[in-house]
Amino acid sequence: MTEASERDVKLTCRHVWKVYGPEADNFFTNGQGDVPDPDGLVERVRESGHIGAACNVSFDVHVGEIFVIMGLSGSGKSTIVRCLSRLVEPTAGEVILDGEDLLQVSKEKLIDIRRHRMGMVFQNFGLLPHLSVLENVAFPLQVQGIDKPNRLARAMEMIELVGLAGRETSYPRQLSGGQQQRVGIARSLAVEPELWFLDEPFSALDPLIRRQMQDEFLRLQQLLHKTIVFITHDFLEALRLADRIAIMKDGKIVQIGTPAEVVMQPADDYVEEFTQDVPRVKVLTAGDIMKPVDASVDVVAAVPVNMTLEGLMPRFGERLGVLNIENDSGNVIGQVTPQGILAALATEKD
Repeated sequence: MTEASERDVKLTCRHVWKVYGPEADNFFTNGQGDVPDPDGLVERVRESGHIGAACNVSFDVHVGEIFVIMGLSGSGKSTIVRCLSRLVEPTAGEVILDGEDLLQVSKEKLIDIRRHRMGMVFQNFGLLPHLSVLENVAFPLQVQGIDKPNRLARAMEMIELVGLAGRETSYPRQLSGGQQQRVGIARSLAVEPELWFLDEPFSALDPLIRRQMQDEFLRLQQLLHKTIVFITHDFLEALRLADRIAIMKDGKIVQIGTPAEVVMQPADDYVEEFTQDVPRVKVLTAGDIMKPVDASVDVVAAVPVNMTLEGLMPRFGERLGVLNIENDSGNVIGQVTPQGILAALATEKD
C-alpha cells in the first residue's frame, strides 16, 4: 500500500463551515472559512442560537485512498460528506476537486460533475421499486443520455462485479438487505466515478451481512482503486476499512491519522474512549513495527507490508527467525522479529 502522503491529492476540504440559522453568512466575510479565531467563532455561533454542524473542517483525500470519517450521531460526519458534493451547501470554505473549487462552479457544471465523476451510496438504498436490478443499475447511465444497449451492457458488468449475476431481472422487494445494498453499490459504480462517497452504507444491515459487505467493499477497492470518502459511526468498521481516519466531535475534527496512529496515539480522551477496547493485533501492521533489513539474520518467510500482527504471528511457525516485509512491488523494505511484535503489544496505554 502506498503511503497516503506520497499520493497526489484528489480532494481537499479547506476550512469548511456549515452553520444553520438565519443569516448564517454574516459570520463570514465573502464565504471565507479561514477565520482568525475559529474556536471563538464556534462559541459565538452557539451563543447566537445557530447550529454549527461543521466547524472549520479541513483535510485532504489522496488518489486511491479510503478516507474514513467517523464519529457519534450529531458529530457532523454526514453533513461534511454532503458538503463535499454540495447536496448541502457549505456556509463558508472551499471544496477543491482536482484543483477546482466546487463551491464556485455553476449549477450546470456541478450536475455534470455529479453525473460523471462522483458516485454516492447511502444508508437508505434508494432503489426504484418499479425497476428491475438491471434497470436500477442502468438508471444513472440513462440520465447521462447513454443509449440503451451500451447502458444495459455496462450495468450488467457492474451486476457481475458485485456478485449478483442471475438476479438482474429481480425487483428490489425480492432481494435481501445485503443484495439491495449491492445493487446500490453497482449503480453508483456504473458511471465509473473518480470519487466515491459512502455514507454509512452498511449500518442498516445485520452484523453477519455487514461483515460480508465490508469484505465485498475491500475486494472491489482492490480491483478498482477508487478515491473514497466513507462515513461510519462504527470504530471497528473504520479500523478495518480505512487508510486514514478522521474523527469528528461537535462539528470539528479532533484527530486524523492511520488506524495504528489513532489507536496508539489518541489525541484526547474522546478518541481514547473509541480505542480502549481495540485489540492491537488487529490494527498494527508489519509496516508499523518493521526495522531496517539485516542480511545476516535467519529469514523465515516474506509477508506484505500491510499484514496485521494477527496475521504475522502464525508465519513464524516453529522457527523464531525474522520475517521479511515486502511492498506492493515485492521489494523487501524491512524486517519484523518476534521480539518486535512482543514489544509493540506490551506497550499498554495508561
